[in-house]
Amino acid sequence: MRKLEPALTSAANPRVKGWAKLSERKHRQREGRFKLEGVHLVAEALAAGWPLECVVFDEGAGIPPELVQFAEREEAQGNGPLWIPASPDVIAKCSETETPQPVFAVALRVERKAEQLFRGEGGPVVVLDGVQDPGNVGTIIRSAAASGASAVVLGKGTADLYNAKTLRSTMGALFSIPVMEADLPQLLPEAKARGIPLFGTSLKATESCYACDLSGSPWLLLGNEGAGLSPEVMELVDRPIIIPMTGRTESLNVAMAATVLLFEAQRQRLVRLRHPSFPSS
Repeated sequence: MRKLEPALTSAANPRVKGWAKLSERKHRQREGRFKLEGVHLVAEALAAGWPLECVVFDEGAGIPPELVQFAEREEAQGNGPLWIPASPDVIAKCSETETPQPVFAVALRVERKAEQLFRGEGGPVVVLDGVQDPGNVGTIIRSAAASGASAVVLGKGTADLYNAKTLRSTMGALFSIPVMEADLPQLLPEAKARGIPLFGTSLKATESCYACDLSGSPWLLLGNEGAGLSPEVMELVDRPIIIPMTGRTESLNVAMAATVLLFEAQRQRLVRLRHPSFPSS
């Protein structure tokens, strides 16, 4: 294989130490790189054509069967990441899980421009305000991709997109939907000025999400797991909405709430495709 490099066997190798540092957010931000651990995430990134610097695999096990097709494709095309065999010690040094996966990749961050949020094409834009749990953020990104949302925006206080737990929770959905960070007090007024409706979840709201027209490209704002939307963001919401619940529970997990709203929006879009006169509210 043309890009196969000599095996890395020492965890003290400077290159390996650099990869290990990507477990820290400050190093990821400074270098514009992050790690993808495991066959599934690496395969999803390769299939999507995401820019990868290298793919590191267990020298004893060889390239995982699920990734061989990508290695062969890149050999034929003469491009793609470096493929580097490494010892188990090296892989363990770079892993953030108790049981290291036999492969990881070093990926480059892809910066998205806010302008693409204002195109009004496709499904809703999901906006997260201070959603702190990486698992919730990853699950929301996964639901957004699955339901045809057009983008996900991460506001201040939201879990880092490139945190290992966040990435695992996306199950590779990161590579199929634009995700970006933004200053919400600056971004949301611009969206309002362009006529984009802002729906925000609130336990104090009285309007049901099922009574709203979500069939276009609205923005769906969801807040912190405990406190909800911050006051400064809530002031910018056009229509506070709530998911009606007939059972005995106070609220839904934020990832569950986002999923309900996203698939209701998808349902309405599908209805509108069949019935163009679907009423607006």
